[in-house]
Amino acid sequence: MDFKYTTEIWADPEEVFAALTNPFQIELWTGYPADMKAEAGYVFSLWDGDITGVNLEVIPNKSLTQEWFFGEQEEPSIVRILLKKEGSKTRIEMNHSHIPDDVYEEITEGWREYYWGAIKGMLEMY
Repeated sequence: MDFKYTTEIWADPEEVFAALTNPFQIELWTGYPADMKAEAGYVFSLWDGDITGVNLEVIPNKSLTQEWFFGEQEEPSIVRILLKKEGSKTRIEMNHSHIPDDVYEEITEGWREYYWGAIKGMLEMY
């Protein structure tokens, strides 16, 4: 199943991109160590290994495309995140394709609350 999500954060695209790709910032909003680099081909691990995947394409401050690993599945699960500056906000357009049915609810709730909600909370607290 696919999941599309759009939100806005009162921060510059550079700040949002750093929150997605800088391991120290990821640790701030997740509370867990992160293994991440903003480079294509880098195999990453978030939430103590609960989320693992590989960065497919990295365009600093504009977009991030990743494959998330869910074990055996026919179609790769691809996450595409686009960042667009709109005034003093960043518009985020995300599409996560081929989420396995058995984890769909957990993943979509995770995106809304624990990913975007946490990043928004961290970046908008100033």
